[in-house]
Amino acid sequence: MSTIRRQSIRSSVIIYTGFALGLLNTYLFTRQGGFTQSQYGLVGIFVSIATLMFSFANLGMQAYIYKFFPYYEDNLPRKHNDLLTWALIGGLIGFILVAIAGIAFKDLIIRKFGAHSKELITYYGWTFPLGFGLTIYMLLETYAWQIKKSVLSNFLREVLFRGLTTILILATLTGIFKSFNPFIKFFSLNYLVISIFLLSYLLWKKEFHIRFEVSRVTRKFRKKILTLASFVWGGGFLHNLAAVFGQFVIASVAQNGLADAGVFILAQYMTSVMQAPQRSIIAASTAPLSKAWKDKDFQKINLIYYRSSINQLVFSMGIFALIYLNFRDGIHSFHVQENFLNAQRVFLFLGLSCIIDMGTGVNTQIIATSTYWRFDFITGIILLALSLPLSYILTKQLGIIGPALSNLFSFTIYNAIRWGFLWKKFNMQPFDRKSVIAILNALAAFFISYYLFRNHSGILWILLRSITFIVVYLTATVYLSISPDTINIWNTIRKRIGI
Repeated sequence: MSTIRRQSIRSSVIIYTGFALGLLNTYLFTRQGGFTQSQYGLVGIFVSIATLMFSFANLGMQAYIYKFFPYYEDNLPRKHNDLLTWALIGGLIGFILVAIAGIAFKDLIIRKFGAHSKELITYYGWTFPLGFGLTIYMLLETYAWQIKKSVLSNFLREVLFRGLTTILILATLTGIFKSFNPFIKFFSLNYLVISIFLLSYLLWKKEFHIRFEVSRVTRKFRKKILTLASFVWGGGFLHNLAAVFGQFVIASVAQNGLADAGVFILAQYMTSVMQAPQRSIIAASTAPLSKAWKDKDFQKINLIYYRSSINQLVFSMGIFALIYLNFRDGIHSFHVQENFLNAQRVFLFLGLSCIIDMGTGVNTQIIATSTYWRFDFITGIILLALSLPLSYILTKQLGIIGPALSNLFSFTIYNAIRWGFLWKKFNMQPFDRKSVIAILNALAAFFISYYLFRNHSGILWILLRSITFIVVYLTATVYLSISPDTINIWNTIRKRIGI
């Protein structure tokens, strides 16, 4: 666990640095006198479309890499390892299929989004380079995780990508770009840029090997590879479709189209700030989980499951409380466009959904790296069957709050099923009394901070409210020994500062 904890901490620092840049970008997008709500919504929709393109185009090659990498590593010299070759070929074939489908269904997309989201139709073709860049980057990143380069890949995706976006935003706001047109076109190339950086690094470290000769490992496991890739690919695609479907429904049927989608996307971004520990823990734990399943080390798997649950629960509730406590005050104090106040209600339900998802630990990675990875596909179908019709119906009735409610309900059921499966099948349980204490601690710190400062507003009071919450919450977390990793981090800090 020390290796996972160390990589997770480093990755979390990098990811939060990226989120700081992301918050700056979000502010520049949403402040009064900057971009329009529709333009901000279009950028968010672009990223969601790219995510869906990648989800389809990868053809399960991510799962192939993290499931079978230990077998290639144990049986082949690195330069004779053909795993990355077939993964990249699979991704290229997948994206060709995506491009063909994108051309074939363009008329349908025009009919669905032409009325309320005309800007999306105007720049539709530029979604493809963004999706292609993300596909290549994610496959290279998954490989980088296996060779213990997760910190670098997180830096490229979380910091460099957002840094490039910051440059484009400033170029637009300062008049270097005379319109929104060059911004969105250059933005669509960002993932290709960071892919080139990661590829160059792997080549420099002699970790990138293309070998078209089929190895004995590939021949031995080819049937299992194809079966796993197809099921996990299907489950992942369904999961990502469910996660972003609400944006597309809003852009398609809401009266204000991309402007309303922009409000929803702001709430989604605030939710993503809560997920920084989840991204770093996934990056650091995937390879150890794959190795533990290979070695049948169930004790280690259960330990990773428990630690990931309590750590993510503590982090997600803390960040959720900080954001929600200051949401309305932040909109007014930083002169963000008034309409974005509507994102607070959306964030409430999306944030609760995120807490549930993170609080159940790395169940997706545990199932996907086990021999029961077919179950990932089954639960993906259940999630899609719940979320798609519910999101559409609730959006028609309730507006932008509809997809958030759909997410909360669907992801609660989805994670409950996966939690029950791991408990019944392997007797793995991520919760204990510390989980309950963590929830009570977050509630207590939230209400103390809320009632002390509820009648005050302004940047100074945002700081005082936040500091009060952090002191109360972290003090109780350490004192009550809620998370073993929190105690280890605190002891390390004490030694370094001489307490």
